[in-house]
Amino acid sequence: QVQLVESGGGLVQAGGSLRLSCAASGSIVSISAMGWYRQAPGKQRELVAGMPSGDRTNYADSVKGRFTISRDNANNRVFLQMNSLKPEDTAVYYCNADITTAQTMGVLLRNYWGKGTLVTVSS
Repeated sequence: QVQLVESGGGLVQAGGSLRLSCAASGSIVSISAMGWYRQAPGKQRELVAGMPSGDRTNYADSVKGRFTISRDNANNRVFLQMNSLKPEDTAVYYCNADITTAQTMGVLLRNYWGKGTLVTVSS
């Protein structure tokens, strides 16, 4: 019923930049928190950047000053601008959102994940 679709991943050299996008679609009433997570091979999934409400943002210490999260609320999109990329940023990046959807008997708030987009940073 709701889909989160990421795009923008790819292969980039260290020091380069990428911009990830995530589009939410479906019977969406509203979207509250949105964020980006990543999972490197052999590691646990971790929060990279989040927008819990309004214009508030939070970042993992490892990406502060290099990554910027932003939202286009009118189009149900969230972005992650990644600059000064490092090989240790290599991971699958996942979009995550708390979305309220229209149901037959009312509305439902649930957390959703995208399928991920691979970012590979070469040294």
